[in-house]
Amino acid sequence: MTDMIPAAKPIIGDEEREAVDRVLRSGMIAGGPEVAEFECEFSAFVDNRFCVALNSGTSALHMAFLGVGIQPGDEVLVPSFTFAATANSVALAGGTPVFVDIERDFFCMDPDAVEAAITPKTRAMMPVHLYGHPAALDKYKAIAEKHDLLLFEDAAQAHAASLHGIPVGAWGIAASFSFYPTKNMTSGEGGMVTTPSEEVARRVKLYRNQGMEKRYENEVVGFNTRMTDIHAAIGRVQLRKLEGWTKQRQDNAKFLDENLKGVVVPPVADGAVHVYHQYTIRVVDQDRDAFAAEIGKRGIGSGVYYPIPNHRLPSFGLTMDLPETELAAKQALSLPVHPSLSQADLETIVEVVNSVASAGA
Repeated sequence: MTDMIPAAKPIIGDEEREAVDRVLRSGMIAGGPEVAEFECEFSAFVDNRFCVALNSGTSALHMAFLGVGIQPGDEVLVPSFTFAATANSVALAGGTPVFVDIERDFFCMDPDAVEAAITPKTRAMMPVHLYGHPAALDKYKAIAEKHDLLLFEDAAQAHAASLHGIPVGAWGIAASFSFYPTKNMTSGEGGMVTTPSEEVARRVKLYRNQGMEKRYENEVVGFNTRMTDIHAAIGRVQLRKLEGWTKQRQDNAKFLDENLKGVVVPPVADGAVHVYHQYTIRVVDQDRDAFAAEIGKRGIGSGVYYPIPNHRLPSFGLTMDLPETELAAKQALSLPVHPSLSQADLETIVEVVNSVASAGA
């Protein structure tokens, strides 16, 4: 049997294990000094914004909306081509997700479609930096200022990405990152809210801690979405490795760009730094699912992100005309790009993908 080259591979080493042991020996296992240090260190990656660590990326999305004050009746414009947590977080905060189509090249929400979808009820928009490519934040920011809207960022897949020299997570009123095990860096599980507003940061901290800043003096009805010191200690180690891992992902992507044939490789927008959480091609000349099955038989792992657009999920059940979203759901296929790939792995990926693409042409 051919060894499988996995689509993703978390990297956990001795430094992460030693960090966990340090926390366990300290006896301070819940939220404590490690969380505070992680928040401080992550801030340097987002233009020194306030940072609040949470127990998951979904919690970061949810708490960000609550912290800013999204309320029932508020519409938030989001892409349908993304993971369900994007829209779920709007609904959990009491708002109404309004699904918008994507543009073709970068799989991100289309700014023109955003502007066309604005109604008197629209309060905010939240682009997703899908697969690690920054969305058109300069255009969204202009739209937000023109229509007096709030700009959120779903940066779950885009640690260290940037546009025109400004990092993702540093553009709007709040951004949310994920540290799930397969992300570009992990804390085991966790998330982070970034914001330029000290008051928003304070409110997010309230919501993550049962509504309390002072013990037993609950200001709001809150949640328990705190990050533990164990997770923060892992995250701090991974954050120090992020730059090197990002460079390796970009080098791997460059090799794939230059050598893959018969598929559409992912372009990069002018001024954008793509961090390749996923290396996502389009399979246009044959059935994508059959293509994925065939390269799998030959030892190449892959992933379909996302086969069902959010608006068609049973949880929302909407019928909408989003042609680029539907096309991407049929064509997008993510290939391995993670830092653990060897040169031999990359050459095998190219050989197999080109062979299958050629056979189906």
